[in-house]
Amino acid sequence: MTAPKGSGTLRLGVAGLGTVGGGLLKLIERQDELRLPGKLEVVAVSARNKSRNRGVDISKFRWVDDPVELALADDIDVVVELVGGSDGPAKRTVEAALRSGKAVVSANKALIAEHGIEIAALAEKHNAHLLFEAAVAGAIPIVRAVKNSLSGVIVSRVSGILNGTCNYILSEMLRTGAAYETVLAEAQRLGYAESDPFLDVSGGDAAHKVLILASIAFGAQPNFAQVQVEGIDKIEAMDIALSNKFDYRIKLVAEAFRSSNGVKCRVAPVLVRHDHPLAQINGPLNAVLVEGEPVGRLTFTGPGAGAGPTAAAVMGDLARLFEGPATPPLGKPAAELLPLITSENGVADQGSFFIGAKLADKPGMFADLTEQLGDAGISIDKLIQESAGDSGAAPIAILTHPCPRASVEAALAKIAELKITADTPRLLRIETRA
Repeated sequence: MTAPKGSGTLRLGVAGLGTVGGGLLKLIERQDELRLPGKLEVVAVSARNKSRNRGVDISKFRWVDDPVELALADDIDVVVELVGGSDGPAKRTVEAALRSGKAVVSANKALIAEHGIEIAALAEKHNAHLLFEAAVAGAIPIVRAVKNSLSGVIVSRVSGILNGTCNYILSEMLRTGAAYETVLAEAQRLGYAESDPFLDVSGGDAAHKVLILASIAFGAQPNFAQVQVEGIDKIEAMDIALSNKFDYRIKLVAEAFRSSNGVKCRVAPVLVRHDHPLAQINGPLNAVLVEGEPVGRLTFTGPGAGAGPTAAAVMGDLARLFEGPATPPLGKPAAELLPLITSENGVADQGSFFIGAKLADKPGMFADLTEQLGDAGISIDKLIQESAGDSGAAPIAILTHPCPRASVEAALAKIAELKITADTPRLLRIETRA
């Protein structure tokens, strides 16, 4: 597809009419209020259910059962893929569109993260646009910023809060003191969490997003198998409350950074100081920090999900199609991307850590706990122990001095074996950088 410059009409085929698809159609109806360089015309749509009420009239568009037909239709210039999923109809549709030389605009983080290198190469081979701003952080234009605006920056780290569901849950657990299960149920009632929240709370959703940013920021081949992922489903309300007494907040942090072995990419709940930029991000908001030379640290924040923010990101990509020829989807040509994203094989994960647990209410348990930590070479920086009350187990929180993570894990395994704690201890990294 050769995009018109400054004027003209782009004929769209929209695959997927869920929350984002419905929001996009509503926004297109108001395009005269926007600042688009040309006109957008929806020619055809495709979804699993034709009769579902989406709050927008779709009868004026041609209905297509198989979204691949959109990719092959002669009267469509651009395929907007909002189906989701890393394989199946979404992948087939995108591949067919690119082979046909059509532009693709996608919000599909799983597809880009898990098949990014092959579909980027396909787009380059057929000189087709492949744009996916909406795949990461909703309304925050972070993909375009890292790929284009910050192409002159030597990036050292990209980090942030990339899942609004998890951030809402952790924020509400701190605000209300309620248990994880209670807050998750409320998040589902409010629409912040899916009925099956696994992808969000397991950290998988944030991992897809940070992998995309890592690939663009560091010129690396996306390799989802190398991302280290932990979720928030094991976090206790007492962990959040006791962390707060140390002036820390627990956040699910996704990050990619240069290490001795290449680029490390990981997602995990982390303690950040109360004055850290990410500690100020509450509710369903997202935030991304980009650090590098010669700009220092840049902070981007805004709504990371929902019909409006994500549809706005899709519209931003559609506007880009009027500006000229396609560029490599991942910043550099796919053939030049290096296998940089690696795990730290054989390299100790050194740092300061938080240990949260309920100490068995028996004589000598505290001494046994500190003995096991001492034997593993772990020095305690700060400690809080609260009364067991009627529970029969005393909440305890420990901050360690810098040490290898492997040493703490070995000590906690011994503590569990000796039944020193009444539960499985939680081990969280402490972000010591301001």
